[in-house]
Amino acid sequence: QWQLVESGGGLVQPGGSLRLSCTASGRTLESYVVGWFHQAPGKQEREGVSCMSGDGGIVRYTPSVKGRFTISRDNAKNTVYLEMNSLKPEDTGVYYCVAGRVCVLDSGYDDWGRGTQVTVSS
Repeated sequence: QWQLVESGGGLVQPGGSLRLSCTASGRTLESYVVGWFHQAPGKQEREGVSCMSGDGGIVRYTPSVKGRFTISRDNAKNTVYLEMNSLKPEDTGVYYCVAGRVCVLDSGYDDWGRGTQVTVSS
């Protein structure tokens, strides 16, 4: 059984930055698509933010974060990152790390972390 563990969330002012990390244990991430999902406060659905293929050749972002967020991965560290810049209040919520086989921004992933809270507020 493997785990995805997110970290790096917190409280930040609008316009600020955060870097989320997700480290896998029990399995190597190298052959997997990795991604991030966002669940806004009071909403049940989780929306895809970004995903990246195992070799990094395929990267996708939801339109609302393009130019502000950057996904990256360090396969040697078994870790995926989400650099979040120019944060807005609507970016507030729980961010989940996912792993799967296809880089898509819908919820068709089998493996999820437990999430890390991001709050953007002045």
